[in-house]
Amino acid sequence: MQSKSPAVAQGFSLLQNFKSPHRTLRFYQILVLIITFSAYASFHASRKPPSIVKSVLGPKIKPNATIISNQQLNLSSIGTGWAPFDGKRGTLRLGELDLAFLSSYSIGMYLAGLIGDRIDLRLFLSFGMLGSGVFTILFGLGYWLNIHQLGFYLAVQIVCGLFESIGWPCVVAVVGNWFGKAKRGLILGIWNSHTSVGNIFGSIIASSVLEFGWGWSFVLPGLLIIFVGIFVFLFLIIKPEDVGFEIPEKVIEMNGTVDNTENSEKIESEGMTLLDLESSNSSKAISFFDAWRLPGVAPYAFCLFFSKLVAYTFLYWLPFYIRHTAVAGVH
Repeated sequence: MQSKSPAVAQGFSLLQNFKSPHRTLRFYQILVLIITFSAYASFHASRKPPSIVKSVLGPKIKPNATIISNQQLNLSSIGTGWAPFDGKRGTLRLGELDLAFLSSYSIGMYLAGLIGDRIDLRLFLSFGMLGSGVFTILFGLGYWLNIHQLGFYLAVQIVCGLFESIGWPCVVAVVGNWFGKAKRGLILGIWNSHTSVGNIFGSIIASSVLEFGWGWSFVLPGLLIIFVGIFVFLFLIIKPEDVGFEIPEKVIEMNGTVDNTENSEKIESEGMTLLDLESSNSSKAISFFDAWRLPGVAPYAFCLFFSKLVAYTFLYWLPFYIRHTAVAGVH
């Protein structure tokens, strides 16, 4: 994924008079890792409120209730949550919210990849973060506006899912621009902990203010991602060329010119993969079917499908399940 705009982030433009000799390639690489890490952690933090708030919105077991059999479980033992998520069909409607969000998220992921190949990634990522924050806050405003229409919450989740889908393609593309293939596995392994960090902070923030009203559990994570989005807009640099550095692959190529003839023969004999051709010889976006032809894409996609199936089941439903399941005879 390539950025078309050579413009440097506005934050660095404002600090041009304070040039530092320590701004090496390593400095910018660390900065990019920190910014993209924070960006995607805030995306995950903003996705956490629905799982925390489910127990408040949906049907609730009485706090002093003991083990209840299926025959005894009726409306008399269930408290009133927040319409339209209370009552017998409350759990189903909460599931419909997850379905709406994840469906639009999956479709938006493909669209975000196509769009990100063609426009400035910094602007696109900032746009996605601001939009995600606005619609996360909008969901929480339903608490103060006393909104009880299912259509409102479904629409907010659908649009929010589209904005949230912008995050992953953008941050992966930016990190890929700054790091060569030699240590990319180690770097991405450490960097990818942003998902867990975001989930942890999202859970802490959402649960800490839940007692003041479930709307706050959405507003604070929404404000967080907006704040980080502004920081991304001001300071994220998409690729090394924007600040006068060569990309890692080109540096290696220039340093190895002595054995250029021997290396070129090896490359020709072994053959370059489609991924190499796309990354080194072309900045054009590839099609959906060409992407599936890239080595390893299909197996990785199917592995990720099953791992995400488990991860999102726990992410969205574990707190609700624990709240409604008797432990040692007590709910």
